Amino acid sequence: MTPRFDFDLIASWIPHGARVLDLGCGDGALLAELGERRGSAGYGVEIDGERVLAAVSRGVNVLQMNLESGLSTFGDDAFDFVILSQTLQAMRRADLVLREMLRVGREGIVTFPNFGYWRHRLAIARGRMPVSEALPYQWYDTPNIHLCTVKDFEDLCATVGAEILDERVLHEGRSVQVLPNLRGSLGVFRFRRRA
Repeated sequence: MTPRFDFDLIASWIPHGARVLDLGCGDGALLAELGERRGSAGYGVEIDGERVLAAVSRGVNVLQMNLESGLSTFGDDAFDFVILSQTLQAMRRADLVLREMLRVGREGIVTFPNFGYWRHRLAIARGRMPVSEALPYQWYDTPNIHLCTVKDFEDLCATVGAEILDERVLHEGRSVQVLPNLRGSLGVFRFRRRA
């Protein structure tokens, strides 16, 4: 299994006892870890039945639903944090999902593979779609429908009225400070509604 370098950073941002909603929670690994490390409670949302069962087997509260249909199940400010970890690129309307995150949570955290990473750019320059640890699928079988760069996500935050509180770009678990959009393979953002 590919290491999830974003999990440690996400956990460092979550205060003890926070209420968390994890969108596209997969097998519930992040929520289970946050429960153990931070004493947080919350729900996962996942569409895939096998992943829902895996999350339940970890003791995670999970709802099987399509998050792109909206989060009407949840009221305004129902959670302290809403997380969308390495799921953004599979969303048809990322802007609407981010708006819903801002509605139901006081803060949001989004992580995504950075399409601006130099190896991805090089693959495109060579005439191929990139395949990497961050983007492990071939173009014809990928669930990723909207790939973005760090700069693209910054622009999306401005569009949906999100104030970026913290922005990190990682590569193999290390923070990239110099030319992050070029040298980092994973974007990690923490944001809230603009006041």
